[in-house]
Amino acid sequence: MAKSSWLKPFPWRHAVQAAFLGLCAWIGVEFHLFMTWCADPANAAYVPHPPGAEAFLPISALLSLKYWILTGRICELHPAGFFVFVAVLLVALLLRKAFCAWICPVGTLGELLERLGARILPRRFAPPRWVDLPLRGLKYLLLAFFAWTTLRMDLPALGAFLYSPFNAAADLRMYGFFAHISPTTFTVIALLALLGLAVENAWCRYLCPYGALLGLLAFASPLKIRREAATCTGCRKCTRACPARIQVHAVRTVRTDDCSACYRCVAACPEKATLRMNAPGGRAVPTWLFAVLVLALFGGVTGFAMATGQWRTVITPQDYRQLYLEDR
Repeated sequence: MAKSSWLKPFPWRHAVQAAFLGLCAWIGVEFHLFMTWCADPANAAYVPHPPGAEAFLPISALLSLKYWILTGRICELHPAGFFVFVAVLLVALLLRKAFCAWICPVGTLGELLERLGARILPRRFAPPRWVDLPLRGLKYLLLAFFAWTTLRMDLPALGAFLYSPFNAAADLRMYGFFAHISPTTFTVIALLALLGLAVENAWCRYLCPYGALLGLLAFASPLKIRREAATCTGCRKCTRACPARIQVHAVRTVRTDDCSACYRCVAACPEKATLRMNAPGGRAVPTWLFAVLVLALFGGVTGFAMATGQWRTVITPQDYRQLYLEDR
Protein backbone atom coordinates (compact mmCIF):
# COMPACT_ATOMS: atom_id res chain seq x y z
CA MET A 1 0.00 0.00 0.00
CA ALA A 2 1.36 3.45 -0.91
CA LYS A 3 2.19 5.73 1.98
CA SER A 4 -0.10 8.68 2.61
CA SER A 5 1.60 11.85 1.38
CA TRP A 6 1.60 13.43 4.84
CA LEU A 7 3.50 10.45 6.24
CA LYS A 8 6.30 10.50 3.69
CA PRO A 9 9.71 11.60 4.99
CA PHE A 10 10.24 14.53 2.62
CA PRO A 11 7.23 16.71 3.57
CA TRP A 12 8.11 16.56 7.27
CA ARG A 13 11.77 17.48 6.83
CA HIS A 14 11.09 20.12 4.22
CA ALA A 15 8.44 21.69 6.44
CA VAL A 16 10.96 21.99 9.29
CA GLN A 17 13.62 23.31 6.91
CA ALA A 18 11.23 25.91 5.49
CA ALA A 19 10.20 27.02 8.99
CA PHE A 20 13.79 27.56 10.12
CA LEU A 21 14.76 29.24 6.85
CA GLY A 22 11.81 31.59 7.28
CA LEU A 23 12.84 32.23 10.88
CA CYS A 24 16.37 33.10 9.77
CA ALA A 25 14.99 35.48 7.13
CA TRP A 26 12.79 37.15 9.75
CA ILE A 27 15.77 37.52 12.11
CA GLY A 28 17.77 38.99 9.22
CA VAL A 29 15.10 41.61 8.52
CA GLU A 30 14.87 42.52 12.22
CA PHE A 31 18.63 42.79 12.49
CA HIS A 32 18.77 45.01 9.39
CA LEU A 33 16.14 47.33 10.89
CA PHE A 34 18.04 47.40 14.19
CA MET A 35 21.28 48.26 12.38
CA THR A 36 19.45 50.97 10.42
CA TRP A 37 18.43 52.48 13.75
CA CYS A 38 22.01 52.25 15.03
CA ALA A 39 23.21 54.17 11.97
CA ASP A 40 20.57 56.90 12.15
CA PRO A 41 18.34 56.81 15.26
CA ALA A 42 16.84 60.21 14.47
CA ASN A 43 15.25 59.04 11.22
CA ALA A 44 14.74 55.29 11.71
CA ALA A 45 12.21 53.51 13.90
CA TYR A 46 13.69 51.53 16.76
CA VAL A 47 13.50 47.75 16.39
CA PRO A 48 14.96 45.63 19.24
CA HIS A 49 18.13 43.67 18.65
CA PRO A 50 17.09 40.09 17.69
CA PRO A 51 18.85 37.57 19.96
CA GLY A 52 18.61 34.95 17.21
CA ALA A 53 21.27 36.80 15.24
CA GLU A 54 23.80 35.45 17.74
CA ALA A 55 23.21 31.96 16.34
CA PHE A 56 25.54 32.98 13.52
CA LEU A 57 28.48 33.53 15.91
CA PRO A 58 29.67 29.92 16.44
CA ILE A 59 33.24 30.85 17.41
CA SER A 60 32.04 33.19 20.15
CA ALA A 61 29.60 30.48 21.27
CA LEU A 62 32.36 27.87 21.38
CA LEU A 63 34.46 30.14 23.58
CA SER A 64 31.42 30.85 25.77
CA LEU A 65 30.91 27.11 26.21
CA LYS A 66 34.48 26.67 27.41
CA TYR A 67 34.05 29.65 29.75
CA TRP A 68 30.86 28.13 31.18
CA ILE A 69 32.57 24.76 31.70
CA LEU A 70 35.43 26.44 33.58
CA THR A 71 33.43 28.95 35.61
CA GLY A 72 29.78 27.87 35.58
CA ARG A 73 28.91 31.32 34.24
CA ILE A 74 27.32 32.12 30.88
CA CYS A 75 28.82 35.14 29.15
CA GLU A 76 26.02 37.71 29.12
CA LEU A 77 27.11 39.49 25.94
CA HIS A 78 25.84 36.85 23.50
CA PRO A 79 23.84 34.36 25.61
CA ALA A 80 21.46 33.37 22.81
CA GLY A 81 24.42 32.23 20.74
CA PHE A 82 25.56 30.06 23.64
CA PHE A 83 22.17 28.39 24.08
CA VAL A 84 21.72 27.79 20.35
CA PHE A 85 25.18 26.21 20.23
CA VAL A 86 24.35 23.95 23.19
CA ALA A 87 21.06 22.98 21.53
CA VAL A 88 22.87 22.07 18.31
CA LEU A 89 25.40 19.93 20.20
CA LEU A 90 22.63 18.10 22.08
CA VAL A 91 20.76 17.46 18.83
CA ALA A 92 23.92 15.87 17.40
CA LEU A 93 24.49 13.74 20.51
CA LEU A 94 20.94 12.38 20.53
CA LEU A 95 19.64 12.73 16.95
CA ARG A 96 22.78 12.47 14.83
CA LYS A 97 23.59 15.35 12.47
CA ALA A 98 19.92 16.32 12.25
CA PHE A 99 20.87 19.98 12.57
CA CYS A 100 22.56 19.81 9.16
CA ALA A 101 19.63 18.24 7.31
CA TRP A 102 16.71 19.72 9.24
CA ILE A 103 17.67 23.13 10.66
CA CYS A 104 20.83 24.66 9.16
CA PRO A 105 19.94 27.41 6.64
CA VAL A 106 23.21 26.86 4.78
CA GLY A 107 22.33 23.18 4.40
CA THR A 108 18.86 24.09 3.13
CA LEU A 109 20.25 26.54 0.58
CA GLY A 110 22.78 23.90 -0.44
CA GLU A 111 19.94 21.47 -1.12
CA LEU A 112 18.18 24.06 -3.26
CA LEU A 113 21.39 24.55 -5.26
CA GLU A 114 21.68 20.79 -5.56
CA ARG A 115 18.18 20.53 -7.01
CA LEU A 116 18.83 23.43 -9.37
CA GLY A 117 22.08 21.85 -10.53
CA ALA A 118 20.32 18.57 -11.23
CA ARG A 119 17.88 20.42 -13.48
CA ILE A 120 20.22 22.68 -15.45
CA LEU A 121 23.41 20.61 -15.69
CA PRO A 122 23.61 17.57 -17.95
CA ARG A 123 25.72 15.78 -15.35
CA ARG A 124 26.86 16.40 -11.76
CA PHE A 125 30.52 15.91 -10.90
CA ALA A 126 31.46 13.30 -8.29
CA PRO A 127 35.19 13.40 -7.45
CA PRO A 128 36.93 10.02 -7.61
CA ARG A 129 37.67 8.34 -4.28
CA TRP A 130 41.36 9.29 -4.28
CA VAL A 131 40.35 12.96 -4.57
CA ASP A 132 37.24 12.74 -2.40
CA LEU A 133 38.93 11.33 0.70
CA PRO A 134 41.58 14.07 1.09
CA LEU A 135 38.99 16.76 0.37
CA ARG A 136 36.74 15.38 3.09
CA GLY A 137 39.59 15.93 5.52
CA LEU A 138 39.56 19.70 4.94
CA LYS A 139 36.62 20.31 7.28
CA TYR A 140 38.39 18.38 10.04
CA LEU A 141 41.53 20.48 9.56
CA LEU A 142 39.40 23.61 9.95
CA LEU A 143 37.74 22.12 13.04
CA ALA A 144 41.15 21.23 14.49
CA PHE A 145 42.33 24.81 13.98
CA PHE A 146 39.33 26.30 15.79
CA ALA A 147 39.53 23.69 18.56
CA TRP A 148 43.25 24.34 19.05
CA THR A 149 42.67 28.10 19.16
CA THR A 150 39.97 27.62 21.79
CA LEU A 151 41.69 25.03 23.96
CA ARG A 152 44.99 26.92 24.17
CA MET A 153 43.37 29.99 25.75
CA ASP A 154 43.66 30.11 29.53
CA LEU A 155 40.83 31.44 31.68
CA PRO A 156 42.10 35.05 32.03
CA ALA A 157 42.62 35.35 28.27
CA LEU A 158 39.26 33.72 27.60
CA GLY A 159 37.39 36.08 29.91
CA ALA A 160 39.23 39.10 28.55
CA PHE A 161 38.24 38.19 25.00
CA LEU A 162 34.61 37.33 25.75
CA TYR A 163 34.00 40.61 27.58
CA SER A 164 36.00 42.74 25.16
CA PRO A 165 34.44 45.36 22.86
CA PHE A 166 35.67 43.22 19.95
CA ASN A 167 33.45 40.28 20.96
CA ALA A 168 30.60 42.56 22.00
CA ALA A 169 30.49 43.92 18.45
CA ALA A 170 30.86 40.51 16.78
CA ASP A 171 27.30 40.46 15.47
CA LEU A 172 27.64 44.03 14.19
CA ARG A 173 30.72 43.06 12.19
CA MET A 174 28.91 39.98 10.91
CA TYR A 175 26.14 42.25 9.62
CA GLY A 176 28.68 44.53 7.99
CA PHE A 177 30.36 41.56 6.34
CA PHE A 178 27.15 40.55 4.55
CA ALA A 179 25.61 44.01 4.11
CA HIS A 180 28.72 45.43 2.45
CA ILE A 181 30.17 42.50 0.54
CA SER A 182 33.59 43.13 -0.92
CA PRO A 183 34.46 41.95 -4.45
CA THR A 184 36.65 39.24 -2.95
CA THR A 185 33.89 37.99 -0.65
CA PHE A 186 31.37 38.07 -3.49
CA THR A 187 33.73 36.06 -5.68
CA VAL A 188 34.24 33.43 -2.97
CA ILE A 189 30.49 33.11 -2.34
CA ALA A 190 29.83 32.85 -6.08
CA LEU A 191 32.46 30.13 -6.46
CA LEU A 192 30.97 28.19 -3.54
CA ALA A 193 27.52 28.50 -5.12
CA LEU A 194 28.85 27.20 -8.44
CA LEU A 195 30.55 24.37 -6.57
CA GLY A 196 27.21 23.54 -4.94
CA LEU A 197 25.57 23.39 -8.35
CA ALA A 198 28.19 21.08 -9.82
CA VAL A 199 29.07 18.85 -6.84
CA GLU A 200 26.37 17.41 -4.61
CA ASN A 201 26.63 18.39 -0.95
CA ALA A 202 29.98 20.12 -1.59
CA TRP A 203 30.06 22.61 1.30
CA CYS A 204 28.85 20.15 3.93
CA ARG A 205 31.00 17.30 2.65
CA TYR A 206 34.30 19.13 2.30
CA LEU A 207 34.41 22.50 4.05
CA CYS A 208 32.02 22.92 6.99
CA PRO A 209 33.87 22.63 10.36
CA TYR A 210 30.56 22.90 12.22
CA GLY A 211 29.33 19.78 10.46
CA ALA A 212 32.63 18.04 11.20
CA LEU A 213 32.13 18.64 14.93
CA LEU A 214 28.54 17.44 14.82
CA GLY A 215 29.56 14.34 12.87
CA LEU A 216 32.01 13.36 15.61
CA LEU A 217 29.39 13.90 18.32
CA ALA A 218 26.87 11.89 16.30
CA PHE A 219 28.86 8.71 16.92
CA ALA A 220 27.37 8.80 20.43
CA SER A 221 23.79 9.03 19.13
CA PRO A 222 21.53 6.09 20.06
CA LEU A 223 19.71 6.42 16.72
CA LYS A 224 21.04 4.75 13.57
CA ILE A 225 19.80 3.84 10.10
CA ARG A 226 19.50 0.05 9.94
CA ARG A 227 18.93 -2.22 6.93
CA GLU A 228 17.17 -5.57 7.21
CA ALA A 229 19.21 -7.87 4.96
CA ALA A 230 16.47 -10.53 4.86
CA THR A 231 14.02 -8.28 3.03
CA CYS A 232 16.50 -6.10 1.12
CA THR A 233 16.39 -6.71 -2.65
CA GLY A 234 19.72 -4.99 -3.34
CA CYS A 235 18.16 -2.39 -5.65
CA ARG A 236 20.60 0.28 -4.36
CA LYS A 237 17.95 2.98 -4.42
CA CYS A 238 18.95 3.93 -0.88
CA THR A 239 22.58 4.47 -1.88
CA ARG A 240 21.63 6.50 -4.94
CA ALA A 241 19.38 8.71 -2.80
CA CYS A 242 22.03 9.44 -0.15
CA PRO A 243 23.49 12.97 -0.54
CA ALA A 244 26.57 11.89 1.45
CA ARG A 245 27.22 8.99 -0.96
CA ILE A 246 27.08 6.43 1.85
CA GLN A 247 26.93 2.84 0.59
CA VAL A 248 23.71 2.18 2.50
CA HIS A 249 22.91 -1.00 0.57
CA ALA A 250 26.19 -2.60 1.64
CA VAL A 251 25.97 -2.20 5.44
CA ARG A 252 23.59 -3.47 8.11
CA THR A 253 23.91 -0.31 10.22
CA VAL A 254 24.98 3.16 9.07
CA ARG A 255 27.59 4.35 11.56
CA THR A 256 29.49 6.95 9.54
CA ASP A 257 29.83 10.56 10.66
CA ASP A 258 28.51 11.66 7.26
CA CYS A 259 24.92 10.56 7.97
CA SER A 260 22.74 13.62 8.60
CA ALA A 261 19.51 11.73 9.34
CA CYS A 262 17.85 13.25 6.28
CA TYR A 263 15.74 10.08 5.75
CA ARG A 264 16.28 10.21 1.99
CA CYS A 265 17.43 6.60 1.93
CA VAL A 266 14.41 5.56 3.99
CA ALA A 267 12.09 7.37 1.59
CA ALA A 268 13.75 5.74 -1.43
CA CYS A 269 13.48 2.16 -0.13
CA PRO A 270 10.58 0.35 -1.87
CA GLU A 271 10.43 -2.51 0.66
CA LYS A 272 8.34 -2.07 3.80
CA ALA A 273 10.27 -2.01 7.12
CA THR A 274 13.55 -2.83 5.35
CA LEU A 275 15.34 0.46 5.94
CA ARG A 276 14.51 2.63 8.92
CA MET A 277 15.88 4.81 11.68
CA ASN A 278 16.20 2.60 14.74
CA ALA A 279 16.26 3.51 18.41
CA PRO A 280 17.81 1.24 21.07
CA GLY A 281 15.85 -1.98 21.31
CA GLY A 282 15.15 -2.01 17.58
CA ARG A 283 12.16 0.34 17.72
CA ALA A 284 11.68 2.29 14.49
CA VAL A 285 11.57 6.10 14.62
CA PRO A 286 9.19 7.35 11.91
CA THR A 287 9.92 10.66 10.25
CA TRP A 288 7.09 12.55 11.94
CA LEU A 289 8.39 11.50 15.36
CA PHE A 290 11.93 12.44 14.42
CA ALA A 291 10.67 15.89 13.38
CA VAL A 292 8.94 16.26 16.76
CA LEU A 293 12.13 15.22 18.57
CA VAL A 294 14.25 17.73 16.64
CA LEU A 295 11.84 20.58 17.35
CA ALA A 296 11.33 19.57 20.99
CA LEU A 297 15.04 19.32 21.76
CA PHE A 298 16.09 22.48 19.94
CA GLY A 299 13.06 24.41 21.12
CA GLY A 300 13.40 23.06 24.64
CA VAL A 301 16.91 24.44 25.13
CA THR A 302 16.20 27.82 23.57
CA GLY A 303 12.81 28.01 25.29
CA PHE A 304 14.49 27.34 28.64
CA ALA A 305 16.81 30.29 28.03
CA MET A 306 13.87 32.55 27.21
CA ALA A 307 11.78 31.38 30.17
CA THR A 308 14.62 31.91 32.65
CA GLY A 309 15.55 35.37 31.37
CA GLN A 310 18.91 34.29 29.97
CA TRP A 311 18.14 34.78 26.27
CA ARG A 312 18.75 38.49 25.74
CA THR A 313 22.08 40.26 25.88
CA VAL A 314 22.95 42.76 28.59
CA ILE A 315 24.27 45.11 25.91
CA THR A 316 21.85 48.05 25.76
CA PRO A 317 20.69 49.64 22.50
CA GLN A 318 22.74 52.71 23.35
CA ASP A 319 25.81 50.51 23.91
CA TYR A 320 25.20 48.85 20.55
CA ARG A 321 24.98 52.23 18.87
CA GLN A 322 28.26 53.28 20.45
CA LEU A 323 29.89 50.01 19.34
CA TYR A 324 28.54 50.62 15.85
CA LEU A 325 30.04 54.11 15.71
CA GLU A 326 33.39 52.88 17.02
CA ASP A 327 33.50 49.92 14.63
CA ARG A 328 32.71 51.83 11.44
